[in-house]
Amino acid sequence: MAKRDSDNPKVKRRKFKPLRRAVKLPLWGDLSLRLGAALFLIMIVVMIHWFDREGLVDNVDGDVSFLDIVYFTMISITTTGFGDIAPVSDKARLIEAVIVTPIRFAVFFIFVGTAYNFIIKRSWEKWRMARIQDSLSNHVVVLGYGVSGSQSVEELIERGTEANDIVVVDPSEDRLVEAEKLGVNVLAADATRDETLKAVRIQTAQSVLVSAGRDDTSILIVLTVRHLAPKVPISVVVRADDNELLARQAGANNVINPVRFTGLLLAGSAKGAHIADYLADLASVNGRVQLVERVVTEEECGCTITDLTSGGRGLRIYRNGRAFGYWEDECQDLQAGDVLVEIVPAENGNGNSG
Repeated sequence: MAKRDSDNPKVKRRKFKPLRRAVKLPLWGDLSLRLGAALFLIMIVVMIHWFDREGLVDNVDGDVSFLDIVYFTMISITTTGFGDIAPVSDKARLIEAVIVTPIRFAVFFIFVGTAYNFIIKRSWEKWRMARIQDSLSNHVVVLGYGVSGSQSVEELIERGTEANDIVVVDPSEDRLVEAEKLGVNVLAADATRDETLKAVRIQTAQSVLVSAGRDDTSILIVLTVRHLAPKVPISVVVRADDNELLARQAGANNVINPVRFTGLLLAGSAKGAHIADYLADLASVNGRVQLVERVVTEEECGCTITDLTSGGRGLRIYRNGRAFGYWEDECQDLQAGDVLVEIVPAENGNGNSG
């Protein structure tokens, strides 16, 4: 029998990159700005010393050259002070006290801030993200950040999901850079591997969205997720009709076929000018109405699907794995545990939608 990857000690030792979030300024950009600011301040001091070189004395050869000025500036800013060059006039000493000393402190804080940012802060951030990774729970895991994956993340955020409650896994660094701009957690890795899914704590996720770009890869990911997290809801995108059954057999709870949905919109537009528009309205958080799935409340038990406490329009219920439309008898007597699908006005709509 073939050994699973998780049983292979070499695979166990493989280290994946930790979760990360976008920083406001790239590493080299931040470093360049800091060094540029420090050099600019140092050049100011050099020019000040050069124009006031008459107030300085060189105790070695008596001649203050430009090289001596650069040397004196550096030992002055770094507070080394060998004493071979020193300010002797009142003006020179005033300049040292009033102008050079504040600049000295500014350069000092720039270098201290750089050390903090690149050593202490980044080490702390790495440790903090590792703690976040260890405590991930009730989060949404998006496996694949192509067209469908990126749109789903944007829609989740629009619907109120916190960006830091979303984890995106994709092998492409370029795609992850775009994901980081939204503030989500990202992981550069292969979503078909057990270690990758364990790293994002797939077993404690609220739901998993799979869109790998290829049906075979997506179905393999679904199989791996279901193996590690038997109870986590999985939604997957497949593009071939004959792969929909395979995706469900692999363990997917929801199978979305964008090609089929596009066909429905096209067919709807042929039968009515506004059907496709309404379907798109239902699917987007920016529309005037939304589709909502929820469990029937205690107050609604015994009521009909047309008499909901939310004020929404009930469409169907799911009872014991079966679906019943609003016209069927089962929808005239709601029971505890029924899962309800309804249309409600969107929060950003004007409320009179239908």
